[in-house]
Amino acid sequence: MTTAIAPAPESEHEPTPTKIDEPSKVGEIPQWKLMLLRFRRSKLAVASVVVLIFLYLAAIFAPFLSPNDPASVNQDFKYAKPSQLTLNGGPGMCRVTQEVDPINIKTVYKTDCNNAIPIHFFGKGFEYKVLGIIPTDRHLMTVDEGRLLLFGADSNGRDIFSRTIYGARVSMTIGLLGVAIATILGVIIGTISGYAGGRTDNVIQRFIEVIMSIPTLPLWATMAAVMPQDLSVTNRYFLMTIILSLVTWTGLARQMRGKVMAYSASDYVAAARSAGSSHMRIITTHLVPNATSHIVAVSMLQVPATILAETSLSFLGIGMLDPAISWGVLLRDASKLDVLQQYPWILIPGLAVILTITCFQLLGDGIRDAVDPYS
Repeated sequence: MTTAIAPAPESEHEPTPTKIDEPSKVGEIPQWKLMLLRFRRSKLAVASVVVLIFLYLAAIFAPFLSPNDPASVNQDFKYAKPSQLTLNGGPGMCRVTQEVDPINIKTVYKTDCNNAIPIHFFGKGFEYKVLGIIPTDRHLMTVDEGRLLLFGADSNGRDIFSRTIYGARVSMTIGLLGVAIATILGVIIGTISGYAGGRTDNVIQRFIEVIMSIPTLPLWATMAAVMPQDLSVTNRYFLMTIILSLVTWTGLARQMRGKVMAYSASDYVAAARSAGSSHMRIITTHLVPNATSHIVAVSMLQVPATILAETSLSFLGIGMLDPAISWGVLLRDASKLDVLQQYPWILIPGLAVILTITCFQLLGDGIRDAVDPYS
């Protein structure tokens, strides 16, 4: 009699074959995304980005936000204090009456909020062109009588609020443009110095040391003072940008030299040389791209220094000059102590300088921490 032998059951512990059709994506986070995640950890840096975006948008749409023409002179409002606003019966501006103090020999302004002047939103005012293209006369806030002076008026009766917004166009853009030029110079000269080495490196480094040994402010002042006084506002703006950039490139050049010298000793650069890559290809493909994160961090930290330099030179009267509008030009009225004591609101543009520089410094710190591989 034949007995059928049943097949042995499969072991429950037998390993199940693993599918390897799709490669694992674990650890494949791009470098830029990793930097973004690190940057978002800094709440102050993120808040600074929001504030700076708001400031640049305000500079772009300065004519729309300005209730008065920033160049309009009216001696009836000389050193007028900021307008007092009221919500009694809707948004309005308290009426202002002008009197002369016979004792102190100065103009005194008295406010009356019981009969306020209504504020119109999107009302008509001075004409301008949106982005220099579309003509219009609409403004965010206007009044039918008097002048709406949110920050008060200067010695010529000009609106400080409107001039502060317009001044951001010069002070905030001259920092970016100047740093952009300085970054290009620093990257090119620093890369040549670090890659070429030898006598070329020695000559470039001695030249950089000579420039860095000269005190910055006197050097800026000398270069700005030799500019002709009859230059147009546009020409003076570009010359000031070039002057500021010619001094600030040295620090980045020395740092770029060190980076390039370190990268040149790497295995991948040696492999590129063995493969017959040209010097230009090695520089543009391997050296400069690897230093991009460091370049961005250093450049961002240099922007507030450039803005402060332009403000200082304009404040001293050797930078941007009237009729140009910049924060340094606006602060020239605050150079007299007696005027500052009586009319402290002329110092308000200085708050815009402090806010902008602080935001750029916090942003630069956030970017520096984000690009640091050991953070």
